[in-house]
Amino acid sequence: MTTKTTKSGSRILDEVHGTAADLRRAGVISARRMHEYDALCHLEVPVIGYRKIKSIRKHAQVSQAVFAAILNISASTVQKWEIGEKKPSGASLKLLDLIDRKGLEAVL
Repeated sequence: MTTKTTKSGSRILDEVHGTAADLRRAGVISARRMHEYDALCHLEVPVIGYRKIKSIRKHAQVSQAVFAAILNISASTVQKWEIGEKKPSGASLKLLDLIDRKGLEAVL
């Protein structure tokens, strides 16, 4: 299962974004700068379950060892993800989401 959150999950980032929005309305910052704040403060972080991780790897037609090498992690980490013993986070989640959406070629 893949879901996305639209809030940053950080009160500080939410406050920064609110302040930037107020400054934009006041004409102090440009629309372009506001888009940068949007990108930084409202990053969509994917939540990918263990079954989906295995599905992504199998769709890419690579072994756990090769998948691990591509993601720059250990093969045991991939194995633990796929059985639900560990959960990916941070950059790993973003890479998994990218591979899911665009294919393995997007990270090679």
